[in-house]
Amino acid sequence: MLRIGTVTLENHLVLAPMAGITNLPFRTLARRLGAGLVTTEMVSAMGLTMGHPRTRSYLRSWSDEKPLAVQLFGAGPRSMAEAARIAVEAGADIIDINMGCPVRKVAKTGAGAALLDHPERVAEIVTAVRLACTVPLTAKIRAGWAPERPTGLEIARVIADCEADAVTVHPRFATQRYTGRADWRLIGAGKGAARIPVMGNGDVFRAEDALRMRAETGCDGVMIGRSAVGNPWIFRQVLDLEAGREPGEPTLSERRAHILEHYRLLARAVGEQRAPYMMRGLLLAYTKGLPYSSRFRGRITSIKDFDTLTELMDDYFETLEGEGEP
Repeated sequence: MLRIGTVTLENHLVLAPMAGITNLPFRTLARRLGAGLVTTEMVSAMGLTMGHPRTRSYLRSWSDEKPLAVQLFGAGPRSMAEAARIAVEAGADIIDINMGCPVRKVAKTGAGAALLDHPERVAEIVTAVRLACTVPLTAKIRAGWAPERPTGLEIARVIADCEADAVTVHPRFATQRYTGRADWRLIGAGKGAARIPVMGNGDVFRAEDALRMRAETGCDGVMIGRSAVGNPWIFRQVLDLEAGREPGEPTLSERRAHILEHYRLLARAVGEQRAPYMMRGLLLAYTKGLPYSSRFRGRITSIKDFDTLTELMDDYFETLEGEGEP
């Protein structure tokens, strides 16, 4: 178990926030497969405070995905505090502040990873959100903006001093984006600097990596992002390894059922018109590395509804079953 403030998680595995990915259906499925905590996509504090309907839609949740962390981004203490209040009223169990996004359109506003160069502003934001927030408060950081400005440990200390309940450390610099290797030593250093629970994030590609990260860094939790997109079963696999069980791959029938369920949840969340288009990109991830996947991908654009998806899935998985389990 992992305790973050007043929230006790079933385990130490956290689904990372990912733009365009960690929507309501994806989060729900990740929880079913073993994630102890799931996180929304980045949500604009400004969009929430201005009442933008699309931004507010990111706060929708279902009971079976709980507990839910809502990740906010912004550069103003007042707007971030108000956004946190709105998110809590909408049902957020944890508020997370994004201090790691390197995307230009976010950083140029002073938000995301741009905050790593401004510890005073970090203190102002965390203090303001802490005062407005009645649920646990966390933050996600990087090692710094660039190697010549390694401010991550200082920022971790500031976050802890301002009474946040936990911090996630992604040990790459913003200028690296997702290139190079994550330096896990910085996660361990963050654990020593922050004096609050620390989640490690970065380069957890397989279940074994999660166990190795905890052993090497002493982190309290492991946040998994990109690796869960095509393999959400990674959460279950980590828990199996920790319990001494063999972390098996999903069977073909389980993979097929999961994809169809993902579509059903998408249709429930966004409607039958948008679901087929959103599903197409997910299918690329779900079938990556499987036999005949390139041929299958060529037919993805034919998906118009649940029936056409089912027909396509039946054809493809019957071919796979004829070849035996991959």
